[in-house]
Amino acid sequence: MIFHFTYSQTTGNRTVSITLPIVTLLDIEPTGTIAMNFTAPSEAGQPLIAPTANTTKWINYTSAIASGGLTRRVTASVNQVIPGVNIRLQAAAASGSGGGTLGVPTAQVTLTTTAVNIITGIGGAFTGNGNGNGHQLTISLVVNNYTNLNARTNTPIVITYTITE
Repeated sequence: MIFHFTYSQTTGNRTVSITLPIVTLLDIEPTGTIAMNFTAPSEAGQPLIAPTANTTKWINYTSAIASGGLTRRVTASVNQVIPGVNIRLQAAAASGSGGGTLGVPTAQVTLTTTAVNIITGIGGAFTGNGNGNGHQLTISLVVNNYTNLNARTNTPIVITYTITE
């Protein structure tokens, strides 16, 4: 009687080194400026006509947080306010080709030189890039006090968006 035993390995181990960096990136798409102009009324005694709200800008972001780390938020502020005018901003719910724990927009805010939250609860996520991805922004202007209004031409207002923990 002859016995023959064949041994073969059915499992194996290999060490794989993986690096996942902490990532915090944000941009506004498309690039470029927008123009918003009030219109004079055509009849005495009528109020100024506010410009149509602008919806051409989108916030795109990528976020990878540390294990057990805090969620992120996006804030917005302006470099200056215009006396008598409110600059309002609303971020819409995320849409497009992104994934992960996308942020939740806050209610519409009135921008000042102090940063305010516009999106909160961002975890590990990406929104997709470009128009139609991320959070669409609605920017509007409203007169808040006619007493404080002064005529101006081409006053540049810079809106600063920041993603932070």
